[in-house]
Amino acid sequence: MKIAFYSPLKSPNHPVPSGDRLMARLLIRALQLGGHEVEVVSELRSFQREPVGEGQDSLKLAAEREREGIAAAWQRDGTPDVWFCYHPYYKARDLLGPSLCQSFGVTYVTAEASYSPKRNGMGWETIQAELLADLRLAAVNICFTERDRQGLLNAEPLLQSALLPPFIDTALFEKTASSPIRYRMAAVAMMRAGDKLSSYRALSQALQHLPEDCPWSLDIVGDGPERETVHGLFDSFDHERIIWHGEQTPENIATILSRASLYVWPGHGEAYGLAYLEAQAAGLPVVAEKVAGVPAVVTSGKTGLLTEAGNTEAYADALLLLMKDETLRLEMAARARHFAIAERSLGSASAALDAIIKSLPGETS
Repeated sequence: MKIAFYSPLKSPNHPVPSGDRLMARLLIRALQLGGHEVEVVSELRSFQREPVGEGQDSLKLAAEREREGIAAAWQRDGTPDVWFCYHPYYKARDLLGPSLCQSFGVTYVTAEASYSPKRNGMGWETIQAELLADLRLAAVNICFTERDRQGLLNAEPLLQSALLPPFIDTALFEKTASSPIRYRMAAVAMMRAGDKLSSYRALSQALQHLPEDCPWSLDIVGDGPERETVHGLFDSFDHERIIWHGEQTPENIATILSRASLYVWPGHGEAYGLAYLEAQAAGLPVVAEKVAGVPAVVTSGKTGLLTEAGNTEAYADALLLLMKDETLRLEMAARARHFAIAERSLGSASAALDAIIKSLPGETS
């Protein structure tokens, strides 16, 4: 099938790495692996920080011009079979697809759409109503977690939905030999304000609860506007304990993970966290908090340990348990690697996604 792919929050071609960009690229690869022809149909970014304010008129004008350009191309070259919109939500609506699909009779599909009821009391009521109208138009709304699917269905019980668990390309981790160093931990995350900074703070506080004679070390991969703040959170530790790697290539990240024995990241506000799957594919048990979408990618007691949200001492205890009990750590490491590679690989996701696409109304090939 010909699929027009659009990501209103961040294009898969965006220069700044993020989990959102990575998942957009993974979805394209999964669709292509299923034999579909995929084109990134627009680079328009519809993100708006506030529900009203400067820039809205220019965004509407830009969206109108973009729709006109796409419509002209479709009239000239033919229409796609499916418009596939990744991650529409109240701050980044799809201002292109719904209108074009209705005008041209193209099947509309979303992936990782989300609806936040609490935003209706913050001035986003009109935009969220428009978002729900878009989602009603979709032949299917693909959700990555049951938590997200229930959120959509609570807002609109008649929405068409399907579940596609989060996935990664495990090839790089499969070919990277594992040589874990006991007591060595790793974390991979951008350094930005909000949930990321909150997780860095929670991690530094938990490390302060570890015994002074515990020979732990921590590899931190990541960069961003809050670099100085993040570095400051770990200033109280001996400098040789913290290894700052900055931003790294996927190949280098795989190597760094291969030398660690634990992946540590509290996960505040994570939709799910692809980095958790990468760590598990590298053979690392995860220590995180049982918050947001983390349980969708980490099974507590099997592939890692999830502690109560905000309980710093419990998090430190979980770290210490897996550092001291090597037998338990190795058991979890083996289960984590099998889970990521056998159940959450690009290949398995491609087959599941292809089945969803081929089951759409009117689609038979």
